Amino acid sequence: MTPTTSMDEEEKDTFKILVATDIHLGYLEKDAVRGNDTFVTFDEILKLAQDNEVDFLLLGGDLFHENKPSRKTLHTCLELLRKYCMGDRPVQFEILSDQSVNFSFSKFPWVNYQDGNLNVSIPVFSIHGNHDDPTGADALCALDILSCAGLLNHFGRSPSVEKIDVSPVLLQKGNSKIALYGLGSIPDERLYRMFVNKQVTMLRPKEDEDSWFNLFVIHQNRSKHGATNYIPEQFLDDFIDLVIWGHEHECKIAPTRNEQQLFYVSQPGSSVVTSLSPGEAVKKHVGLLLVKGKKMNLRKIPLQTVRPFYIDDIVLADHPDIFNPDNPKVTQAIQAFCMEKVETMLDNAERARLGNPRQPEKPLIRLRVDYSGGFEPFSIVRFSQKYMDRIANPKDIIHFFRHREQKEKSEEEINFGKFVHKPASEGSTLRVEDLVKQYFQTAEKKMQLSLLTERGMGEAVQEFVDKEEKDAIEELVKFQLEKTQRFLKERHTDAEEAKIDEEVRLFRESRQKNTEEEDEEVREAISRAKAHRSQGADQDSVLSDDDLMDVAAYDQKDHEDSDEGLSSASSRGRGRGRGRARGGRGQNPSARGAPRRGRGGSSVQEQTNSSRMYNPISASTKNMSILDAFKSTRQQPSRNIPAKRYSEVIEDDDFDLEEVSFTPSSTANQRLSSSAASSKRSSQTQASRSVVTLSDEDEFDPFKGTSTSRRNRR
Repeated sequence: MTPTTSMDEEEKDTFKILVATDIHLGYLEKDAVRGNDTFVTFDEILKLAQDNEVDFLLLGGDLFHENKPSRKTLHTCLELLRKYCMGDRPVQFEILSDQSVNFSFSKFPWVNYQDGNLNVSIPVFSIHGNHDDPTGADALCALDILSCAGLLNHFGRSPSVEKIDVSPVLLQKGNSKIALYGLGSIPDERLYRMFVNKQVTMLRPKEDEDSWFNLFVIHQNRSKHGATNYIPEQFLDDFIDLVIWGHEHECKIAPTRNEQQLFYVSQPGSSVVTSLSPGEAVKKHVGLLLVKGKKMNLRKIPLQTVRPFYIDDIVLADHPDIFNPDNPKVTQAIQAFCMEKVETMLDNAERARLGNPRQPEKPLIRLRVDYSGGFEPFSIVRFSQKYMDRIANPKDIIHFFRHREQKEKSEEEINFGKFVHKPASEGSTLRVEDLVKQYFQTAEKKMQLSLLTERGMGEAVQEFVDKEEKDAIEELVKFQLEKTQRFLKERHTDAEEAKIDEEVRLFRESRQKNTEEEDEEVREAISRAKAHRSQGADQDSVLSDDDLMDVAAYDQKDHEDSDEGLSSASSRGRGRGRGRARGGRGQNPSARGAPRRGRGGSSVQEQTNSSRMYNPISASTKNMSILDAFKSTRQQPSRNIPAKRYSEVIEDDDFDLEEVSFTPSSTANQRLSSSAASSKRSSQTQASRSVVTLSDEDEFDPFKGTSTSRRNRR
């Protein structure tokens, strides 16, 4: 047997997989210098896959930087995938698993290269990350668009948030078999809790389960950012052979062995610098993974088109011979020292570029200056002007910070091991939920939440910030208010403020303990916000020009009727009587409120009919306390109460009542009373001939019972 024949036989049983994660297409696409960096690097990655004749390309999430990528980003991605992944080269492996399970979310639940209408030479398998995760009413993401176009195979989506069953994509090439597991990005705290509660199951093939090479792709926090805000490697099953870990941007692509679970972990890192931190300064790579039987080999391939990034730190207090805080010219000395450091990094970047002409010309430079010890920072804007044509990030070159001094403690209390291995960027990483929780923990007592919970509010704010769900906070408040009101009614609590506050407090504490129920509340509120947004868009599209004309005609008629009712207050036509009518129109509260009472009175019958359609939370109850709502549902005033001596009741658009009493001995008040009587008659005439349609806000208003009873008593 010749060496060529033996090599061909070996390649028939060997998987060749190109591995990459966190490409972040579209990052800073509007930047004049860095706008095309992600597209150029993605082009290089696909070119490497084509040149190495890989069996497929495996992506570990965050292919796009934005959840809703721009048309330019989406168009460039489609263009590159079609350029490199379509062709006549046959695919050498086959799918053995049930593809309707692996790609159940797709309208075309099969791998793209088996589609008779497509000609795919390099299949792409990808999970979603936290930047491009499914969202919206239909739970779609940008990867679903690529999947529908037949350019990518999106796997690793979980149909349930209560229990996750990770079903593998079973691949076979010759005698080698791979069980490809994938789990798209899930909020770390939720996934952590699900692992603890044994709600995550990794399904295994029934036949010859020990003959499969088990490859797992995950996109979560690997480093610890909080008590439960990461996924420990020990949570993963020990039958896994290799884990491709996405989301972490520092390149640690060389497989490291987990001695407890006995599997290897590879962290390819990002292919573009998205944060000016030390982890991003590591050389960027992709991996060429070779799998034969149960053996593997991962070869690092450096990326040549990534913009170089250099970072350095300066602690001014460490140079007492150069910098003296008492020197009036110390700021100029600091600026000159920083310029020298920047020039040194620019020289290093120029030397590195000589050996690689494909690198971008302008590098990224970051100089972090610790000016604690009595020093003052200089102008960053003036400093950056000197490097506008030489550096890609001139506005972010210098970063001034002060080192936080630790309180004096005894040596027995200090554990130096906690500080040695802590990443530099770990302490500054905060999420929106953490900020919300921290705010309410440190807020004054009167600013504390009494009905809502910090956890639910934080999740709603996170949805508002990350997913642009504008109604998430409002719907969460509505949902929890409805639930609290139902709880109070079921308990038959007396309408006393102290008892209601105590019941609300106990109910809130019980919800805080039941985290699963609280997560369900947040999901329900977010789904209602999505449905509300889609319904609003449908209603806006249904409203036609004819409807707008009808509304305008009705408003015009309403104003004419109001003017007619007001003009009937005087019988002289011109002269002083007309002046008094105008003055009364501007000063008389009854004339100002009469047309509104006319419209309100005409809707009494429709209010009775609308009571069948009970809406627990409407616009009128947004600013209403629980005590007011509770009283209004249980203490409706009787219609047969004797009338009190009020000369007039003024009502505004929000149905608030303002009672104004007058002394009958005044002559001016007599004219006001006659004007009010005539306006009442005109409003009744108007109510008899105008038709009013109740909106959603009129369906339930606890103040309408009071206003109606008073109107009937008069």
